[in-house]
Amino acid sequence: MADVAVGKDKCGEQRLVSLPLSRIRVIMKSSPEVSSINQEALVLTAKATELFVQYLATYSYRHGSGKEKKALTYNDLANTAEESDTFQFLADILPKKILASKYLKMLKEKKEEDEDDEGSDDDEAES
Repeated sequence: MADVAVGKDKCGEQRLVSLPLSRIRVIMKSSPEVSSINQEALVLTAKATELFVQYLATYSYRHGSGKEKKALTYNDLANTAEESDTFQFLADILPKKILASKYLKMLKEKKEEDEDDEGSDDDEAES
């Protein structure tokens, strides 16, 4: 297991995980179902999170425009979340960016559609 050490602590020694365990503990404790957290579970959760983020970043880089720019962008992550079945659950967390003017136009169109639907429902109810 020593060969999977990635982070270094304040003393310069290698650590098994690079994410701060105290933050992960706080996030885990925020769930009402969790009363206590075993140290092993904490470390395994941290490592699993690191591996997941690494996989998401690598997949997004390879399937996005990152190769041309040699950079990973938010749009690459958002496209991955939208297009990949594996990462579909992230679509709400990583939405595609749109301009405010485009969003306002979409809201206006939706409002007009809703008003049209209500008008047709009223006509059907009267007959």
